[in-house]
Amino acid sequence: MSKASSLFPSRLPSSLLWRPEQSVAKPKAWYERTVHLLMGMGQRWYWRNRSPVNTYLPLIKAKDQELQALSESALRIRVQALRQQVLRHGYCQATLPEAFALIREVAGRTLGMRHFDSQLRGGLVMFMGRVAEMATGEGKTLTATLPAAAAALAGIPVHVITVNDYLAERDAEEMQPLYEWLGLTLGCIQQGMSPDERRAIYACDIAYCTNKELVFDYLKDHLIIKQSTHSTYRHSERLKGNKDFDQDLMLRGLHFAIVDEADSVCMDEARTPLIISGEIQHNEEQERVYHQAVMIARQLEVDTHFEKNDRLRFLQLTEKGEHRIDDMSAHMGTYWVGRVRRYEIVRQALTAIFFFERDRHYLVRDGKVQIIDEHTGRVMPDRTWERGLHQLIETKEGVEITAPRETLARISYQKFFRRYHWLAGMTGTANEVVNEFWQIYDLPVIAIPTHHPLRREWYRDTLCNTEDEKLEAVAEAARCQVLKGRSVLVGTSTVGASERIAERLQALGVDHCVLNAKQDAEEAEIVAEAGQPGRVTIATSMAGRGTDIKLHAEVEVAGGLHVILTELQEASRIDRQLAGRCARFGDPGSVELILSLEDEWLARAWYRNWVLGVSGYSFGRALAVRLMRRAQAKLERRHSRIRHQLLQADEREGEVLAFTAGNL
Repeated sequence: MSKASSLFPSRLPSSLLWRPEQSVAKPKAWYERTVHLLMGMGQRWYWRNRSPVNTYLPLIKAKDQELQALSESALRIRVQALRQQVLRHGYCQATLPEAFALIREVAGRTLGMRHFDSQLRGGLVMFMGRVAEMATGEGKTLTATLPAAAAALAGIPVHVITVNDYLAERDAEEMQPLYEWLGLTLGCIQQGMSPDERRAIYACDIAYCTNKELVFDYLKDHLIIKQSTHSTYRHSERLKGNKDFDQDLMLRGLHFAIVDEADSVCMDEARTPLIISGEIQHNEEQERVYHQAVMIARQLEVDTHFEKNDRLRFLQLTEKGEHRIDDMSAHMGTYWVGRVRRYEIVRQALTAIFFFERDRHYLVRDGKVQIIDEHTGRVMPDRTWERGLHQLIETKEGVEITAPRETLARISYQKFFRRYHWLAGMTGTANEVVNEFWQIYDLPVIAIPTHHPLRREWYRDTLCNTEDEKLEAVAEAARCQVLKGRSVLVGTSTVGASERIAERLQALGVDHCVLNAKQDAEEAEIVAEAGQPGRVTIATSMAGRGTDIKLHAEVEVAGGLHVILTELQEASRIDRQLAGRCARFGDPGSVELILSLEDEWLARAWYRNWVLGVSGYSFGRALAVRLMRRAQAKLERRHSRIRHQLLQADEREGEVLAFTAGNL
């Protein structure tokens, strides 16, 4: 199904009956990429100046009075008539406004919420296979019901994908009355479900799930097909409805996906491939090797035995370092005989020691090393680093060493999402990655005007000399806002930073709550209470938390929620996501940035000493902040290159087979 042929999926295409996912196009030549980029620029111009949404919006709203006057039974008859029509003939310019108007009316009756114009615009944009950039607080959960229900009414299976289990379950439960009234089946994938439970949910008209659970289920299905010596036969049996075969596979294809927090899922998390691995039997000798590697690494000196680049997170052994390793490992056993092998494991041990910090990249909980998701701040207890890195970190921390794992299947998000026949997304922060969305996913980004005027105030940036001064300034700024009767949200990037700020607030006698990877189980309750008068909430990785901060009436009168950013994140979009927690849906709010000359951003920069030399002057401090933002932009470009390199490597390796006949 080509997006060029129509603005929206007309009906369940015949190709889906035998081809439940789309083949990924081969990499383009440079001249094809240039033409493709120009096409993307043309698309954005067209949607800004002659948006098709402007045609459909009045047609949808024109049906309001007519539908509101219908009884419930008459409305059900109208929905059934529409469903029969689109199942036979697909959507057209007459039936699409009818579908959206019916969904809007049913939402008003079942949920007590009718879609605003901005939500109708966002729904149309997604139904037409685009990314809707909607400001934080504009109601993306309700917006997603429009394209999801419309597609499901036409018989197209829908996956609504979000970033964590809590949001998937919450959104599914809140929207369930609407879907059930329309006669659609709904399910929600959660961690810990059995394959049978997952299979039943994926068989529903609409399935809510997280990106990680969905991709891992896809990879598990791939392993089942890969294990068969007659995969083509098994595939044909599945398409014929063979129940015995369907007992194995969970998914029924990749048809239509709506990705919430699309920039986080498709960009931030796309730098790391999704991998299914199996345990390798290990013995005491392997554990001894890990201990020996960490012991050697701790005796090597920076700049003498190895060079360390903090900015690029890169280590390289020097000639002296290699000789030192040779001497120390001469009598350590057979593993150390191989020259390349011994250098690599020591380099990995150095990486574990110098580049992976406790309470920043991982927690030690219940005697185990648990990874902290850098994008959401949540613990991922079932995930491990590969190539022995996880075991080396366990050795460094002195906990029990787990068995190493081998890769069974892998895929990148870029490759996975391009397998959908129809892909759409929504997010509050996509402007910075507009070109990348188009180049990788063929997804134009369309900005949706807000329903209410934005009332967000930006305070002047503050730059402190030391980290301690910054912590004091953050605590004092929070205390001042609390005295005004406002609520405060302090954003940090690490667990340790959140706890140090909490100590400063404690010393000032300011009540506060901490939300980081150690309190992730209570996050919904903590965030829900963050809008109370005098409440200070300290949160790591607030982006993607999903729970609205609802302001108490007294807080709204006092000026709303005040957000304090204590560090620049790896992407300016993440800073905007945190800032977007205030001034939502017409509420008042303000944002303040407090940094220090000892922040990691400046410590890694080549111009640090020069900035420190002029920091005593007011222009020097303003210049320092600008240079830190420049370093942030440079890192964003580097991450973009990493995503492209991963995509190219994924295309070369081809380790994951599609469910299409051509690839089998």
